[in-house]
Amino acid sequence: MRDDDLDAVTHLHDPVRRALYDHVVAQGGGVARGQAAAAVGVSRTLAAHHLDRLVEAGLLESGFQAPLKKGPGSGRPAKVYRRAPAERSVNLPPRDYTVVAGVLADVVETLGAGEQAERVARRAGERIGAGHAHEPVDAVLRGRGYEPYADGDAMRMRNCPFHALSQNHPVLVCAMNLALCQGLLAGMGEDPDAARMDPRPGECCVTLTSINNDD
Repeated sequence: MRDDDLDAVTHLHDPVRRALYDHVVAQGGGVARGQAAAAVGVSRTLAAHHLDRLVEAGLLESGFQAPLKKGPGSGRPAKVYRRAPAERSVNLPPRDYTVVAGVLADVVETLGAGEQAERVARRAGERIGAGHAHEPVDAVLRGRGYEPYADGDAMRMRNCPFHALSQNHPVLVCAMNLALCQGLLAGMGEDPDAARMDPRPGECCVTLTSINNDD
């Protein structure tokens, strides 16, 4: 754990700042100050203050979006915010599991044991799902860091909880992630084949279809 990670996370202790951060993250793209302010019920000036502090902390990044209307009277480009790509991790005392995870991934790939890893991942997912059998699927996925959102009839996920590891082992990690999600659905009594591989840049590689989320 780096000191700046801890400093960054402490910025989310303020409830208004946390609400603004959560709203920006949930939109998946550039969010203007006025939109964020209206979403959390604060003034635009207060929202701007907190959003800029989140940028300073490295939790958000800002840019400018050209107005839709072109020509005279179109106005200035709007300042917009989106989640910063850097990851933050806080463990007290400091722990580092990514090194061991990377070593184990190297072992799996060296031994050609990808199929065995997928089977184990699916069983792990089934155990997780069985413990949440009567809960909405999106709530369970959200609790595990996937950040699900509706996209037509599908459920996509803005975040991959295994992003850091997948950068060096994309084939292995994505296959295990799919198996884990399929196992989770099976454990919850849902159709495991609803989870399929459908990657989008910057999002989780797994998409869910035909999920009943009314329970």
